[in-house]
Amino acid sequence: MQSTATASPAPLEIDEDLLERFGGRGPRYTSYPTADRFHDGFDDADFGRALQDRAQRPEDPLGLYVHVPFCRTICWYCACNKIGTKHQEQSAPYLEAVLRELSLVIDRIGRGHRVSHLHFGGGTPTFMPDSELARLIGAFRGAFDFAGDDDGEYSIEIDPRTVDAARLRVLRDLGMNRVSLGVQDFDPEVQKAVNRIQPKELTIALIDAARDAGFRSVNVDLIYGLPKQSPESFRRTVEQTIDAQPHRIALYHYAHLPTVFKPQRRIHESELPSSAAKARMFEEAVRLFEAAGYMYLGLDHFAKTDDEMAVAQREGRLHRNFQGYTSHDPGDLLALGVSGISSIGDVYAQNEKVLQPYYDALAAGRLPVARGIRLDADDFVRRDAIQALMCGFALDWDWLERRHGVDGARHFASELAALEPLVDAGAVRIDEAGLTVLPRGRLLVRAVAMVFDRHLAAGARPAGGYSRIA
Repeated sequence: MQSTATASPAPLEIDEDLLERFGGRGPRYTSYPTADRFHDGFDDADFGRALQDRAQRPEDPLGLYVHVPFCRTICWYCACNKIGTKHQEQSAPYLEAVLRELSLVIDRIGRGHRVSHLHFGGGTPTFMPDSELARLIGAFRGAFDFAGDDDGEYSIEIDPRTVDAARLRVLRDLGMNRVSLGVQDFDPEVQKAVNRIQPKELTIALIDAARDAGFRSVNVDLIYGLPKQSPESFRRTVEQTIDAQPHRIALYHYAHLPTVFKPQRRIHESELPSSAAKARMFEEAVRLFEAAGYMYLGLDHFAKTDDEMAVAQREGRLHRNFQGYTSHDPGDLLALGVSGISSIGDVYAQNEKVLQPYYDALAAGRLPVARGIRLDADDFVRRDAIQALMCGFALDWDWLERRHGVDGARHFASELAALEPLVDAGAVRIDEAGLTVLPRGRLLVRAVAMVFDRHLAAGARPAGGYSRIA
């Protein structure tokens, strides 16, 4: 969400001294309050009431998310909620459970709600056979009123090792119009070091096949900071990615947290690149992306300047939710599957993270909610402020007053005072119109957003820590 439309932004500026002073670690703000503030005092009854309230708003925007946790092999860098298995038969009972969860939801909200946004994430969504994906999508289309292909965002994450050109055409026929490919790095030595062997030729051919199949957007995920990477080797990956011409690129920083994510214990810390090397990787990637016509959207996302995501940012229509940036406002978000996080009305609700408790709740006829939170009026003001900063690098006081009836400069007086060091450093501008994150401060937008996070200011940070801001 953005407070005002913007012209094409000036090129991103990278100031290493500024990043060193203000970088640190912080949330990614796919939600506010962030998921580490959810609590187990919120249960399925609380979520059920939110769904019943939603029943009165069938025309309000609604997005769907489905989490498929299974992976045939585990990539050692991965921090997602996943289950490593070679047993294909595990997907069948999972499908039945998700369909059961959908039925429980429909019992509370009714049929026919307008859906403009559907995303399959994982894990590996394409672990499911086409017949199971078809059955699940068919159930969604029977329960909801889907926007047409030209108006809706219907996306799926794929592991290129599990998909070929023929399967891409099946996914397109099922209604998917966007696809995201996990790549991370094309270098064979890096792939070996993270247990993800994926020939470059396979990935490039799949990007071409996705275009041929009629997908409107192809996204590629890259990670810098992985073992065995060097600035020179990662430059080659970036150049090869640009040559393949995906519509969007996500450039993630690897967060090495082996005490939190067990597969990362297989990574040899001695093989990780230095902080200086990682800084060079990022800076050169940004320079190459911008020279090739990709616009920096925020955080770690780039899009071709004519891509609808870039257009949405310029027109003030960019939004952010648990799946990252989106050019469509999904409104409420209904998440199905293990660990899924829903945002309905004034609540966030997260499902059980572990498979068996998820199954047990559904077998007992309960929504599989493990924890959540209810937002108060101040949370909504701060959520809009943070979303505006994350999506458009600006917060307009008049816009905030129209939405919430608050004087932003007065409401956030202490926060603006806390931002003075960033103002003095030339990273942020504050004036009578609002707050603007300047080009040299855009890599620090998470640090700016953190100032508006009252939960972060009031409570302890999670034991595993947050990822680095830059």
